Amino acid sequence: MAVLDLLVVIIEIILSQIKDDFFPPSFLDITPVCRVHYALRRVAIGCSVWFTIMFTFDRYVTICCEKLKAKYCTEKTAAVVLTTTGSLLCLKNIPTYFRLKPVLIIDGIPMYCSNSDAYYYDPVWKGWKRFEKFLTPLFPFGFILFLNTLTVRQILVASQVRKRLKGQSNGENSSDPEMESRRQSVILLFAISGTFIFLWLWYILNYFGVDDPLDSYGEYIFSQCAYMLQNLTCCTNTIVYVASLSKFREKLRNPLEAIFT
Repeated sequence: MAVLDLLVVIIEIILSQIKDDFFPPSFLDITPVCRVHYALRRVAIGCSVWFTIMFTFDRYVTICCEKLKAKYCTEKTAAVVLTTTGSLLCLKNIPTYFRLKPVLIIDGIPMYCSNSDAYYYDPVWKGWKRFEKFLTPLFPFGFILFLNTLTVRQILVASQVRKRLKGQSNGENSSDPEMESRRQSVILLFAISGTFIFLWLWYILNYFGVDDPLDSYGEYIFSQCAYMLQNLTCCTNTIVYVASLSKFREKLRNPLEAIFT
C-alpha cells in the first residue's frame, strides 16, 4: 500500500499536476506517451483504492473469521491477492489508452491528450464511464463501510463475552492482551479506511452533484478541492503506518540506520 501510494505521488501529482503547472511542454506531452501516462495514473489510483479494500477485508478475516484466518492471513495469500488485483486493474485500464486523441499536430508530432468525441456520445463509452465510477470509488466506499460495520459488531460482542468469562461484568479490571491487540487493530483499521472514506466522499459528491464545474466559480472550486482531497489519500496510509505500527517503524528505521553505520 505504501509503495502504491508513492507511485500515485510520482505519477499523478509530480508528473501530472505539478508538471502541467510549473514546467514547459516535454516528451511527456507527446500523445502516445501521454496516453500511457494517463493509463498508468488510473492504474496507480485504482490499486491504491483496492489495496485499501484488501487491507480492510484482511482485518475483517483476522478479527471475525477464526477458521479462515489461518489459511487466508498469510504472506503467500497477500502476494497472490495483491498481484491478482494489480494485474486485473492493469487490464481494466487498457481501454483508457484508446479513449484519448491528440489535441495538436506540431511538426508532424501529435501532442497532448483529450477525450475523443465518442467518449461523450457513444453508448459503449458512456457505459464504460459508469462502470469505472462504480469500480472506483462507489463500490469500495460501500464495501468498506459494510466490512467495518461487521467488524465493529463482532468486536463488541466478543468483548462482552470475554468480560463475562473473565468475571469483569462486575467492574473488575485486569489486562487482556487479546482485547488490547484487537483494539489496536481496530484503531489502525478505522484510521486507514476512515480517512479513505472521508477524503473520497467529496469526489463522490462532486460526481453526483456537479454536472459541469465550469458553469460557476463555486462549482469549479468545489470540483478542484474534491480532486485535491482524492490525491491526498495517497499520503495518509503511510503516515498512519509510521505513526501506529511499531513493526513498520522498525522496518523503516533499519535501512536508514544502515546508511550511517
